[in-house]
Amino acid sequence: MIDALENWRVRHWSLAGLAFCALMMAVALGLEHLGGLAPCPLCIFQRVAVLAAGAVFAVAAIHDPRGRGGAVPYGLAGLAAVGAGIGLAGRHLWLQSLPADEVPSCGPGLDYMMEVLPLQEVVAMVLNASGECAEISARLLGLSLPGWTLIGFLVLALAPLGLLAGALRRRSGYRWSGGDPRH
Repeated sequence: MIDALENWRVRHWSLAGLAFCALMMAVALGLEHLGGLAPCPLCIFQRVAVLAAGAVFAVAAIHDPRGRGGAVPYGLAGLAAVGAGIGLAGRHLWLQSLPADEVPSCGPGLDYMMEVLPLQEVVAMVLNASGECAEISARLLGLSLPGWTLIGFLVLALAPLGLLAGALRRRSGYRWSGGDPRH
């Protein structure tokens, strides 16, 4: 298994990451439009993190740098987007774990906030959360949707980590199984 992954170039890792981002968005949109589950503000921000990671992977796949350090900026940018998604999903799970009397009260809708407030204040308000983000609207195998999203982001983190590991391997010339370090 490591032998096959060792020979993956930037394009391979990026296309795998992009495909997983597309899968995550397809599930989110399917749950919304086919399942009738309206996304809360934190869910929308998690979608933005998926789209940001997908954009990084798309650009990296198109560019496909072959130099020793070419994958590092893409790996770091992808890891930042995925890390933001992990943080948002973790925050969402924390809100859902609060006792009912500690859940923040519901605030205005995200559309309204985006119209009347600066983006910085909207982000701060969403991260401080509203009561609607603490509602558990569905569970699958005992996990709420933010729990599954967190797992999705953890799996997605393999793509930028693969980019960074490949760059490190190429930079050091290290070979796990005798592969060509120039790939």
